[in-house]
Amino acid sequence: MRRQDFDFYLPEDLIAQTPLKNREDSRLLVLDRKNGEIEHRKFTDIVDYLNPGDCLVLNDTRVIPARLFGNRIGKEETIEILLLKRMENETWETLVRPGKKVKPNTIVEFGNGILKGKVLSIGEDGTRIIKFDYSGIFEEILDRLGEMPLPPYITETLEDRERYQTVYAKNKGSAAAPTAGLHFTEGLLEKIKDKGVNISYITLHVGLGTFRPVKVDNILEHHMHSEYYNIPEDSANIINWTKSNGGSIICVGTTTVRTLETVADKSGYIKPSSGWTDIFIYPGYKFKIVDKLITNFHLPESTLLMLVSAFSTREIVLNAYREAVKERYRFFSFGDAMFLK
Repeated sequence: MRRQDFDFYLPEDLIAQTPLKNREDSRLLVLDRKNGEIEHRKFTDIVDYLNPGDCLVLNDTRVIPARLFGNRIGKEETIEILLLKRMENETWETLVRPGKKVKPNTIVEFGNGILKGKVLSIGEDGTRIIKFDYSGIFEEILDRLGEMPLPPYITETLEDRERYQTVYAKNKGSAAAPTAGLHFTEGLLEKIKDKGVNISYITLHVGLGTFRPVKVDNILEHHMHSEYYNIPEDSANIINWTKSNGGSIICVGTTTVRTLETVADKSGYIKPSSGWTDIFIYPGYKFKIVDKLITNFHLPESTLLMLVSAFSTREIVLNAYREAVKERYRFFSFGDAMFLK
């Protein structure tokens, strides 16, 4: 299976640069994942597709201001560091630009020395392990010095940091937002609850595994980066109760899909757990627990598009993408949504 098989034409002006004034004003493309039939709706219409006894699974991770800009001591050029994964003893796995300037033992300082980072090692994939030195509380320093890690295809300034957070974001740790959840408001979630739909919150801290591009031609050679997840006991109980009583498990976003499919047994049930997942889902994968999916429109040749294609077929999904382009849906993080039923 080739990476190029998941390419599609996308006019640049369809890449959403800013969030809509109201979260729930997004459009919704409804796709029957078995026969390819398409409906064009508003996102608030999602309530019509959820039934009493179903379970909506949300990723409550919270994005940290993970992008830092500093300088090598004594040098003027700017060094950009993206925090990916917190490790032990004040060390982080990071992405660094320009990487060639930052070798082992290089020290980068931020905020006139308020925060300093020393490169300990370089991974095979180009990531850097950096140990930070500071006085005080790291999270407070990060709030002061860091910026929200918007994807590179977004060139506009984000005026309100909270618009790159879901309204239910709680557990800090992500380097990117679980963007399918950005469409929900507290009012819309209340309508969903009032209809008798259960809501289950799990956590997956979005990192390099989610947005790292596929560079190999044969996608089977692509290696996913691991990301931390946590499923509390009450959340697992809600999901299992729904499954036992014939309700649908509806995932909001590919991150919740990857988490549930990592932990589900062959019968589609899960246990409370936490750990790391590097699951890579592409066409041919047999889903164990997920019944329906709410997701955004993803980048060409991305692992996210491959996962969505696995949930239907590549042909059906790419045809839906062509229809979305024709109808001028907004794409990517701040864009519109798709519901695969």
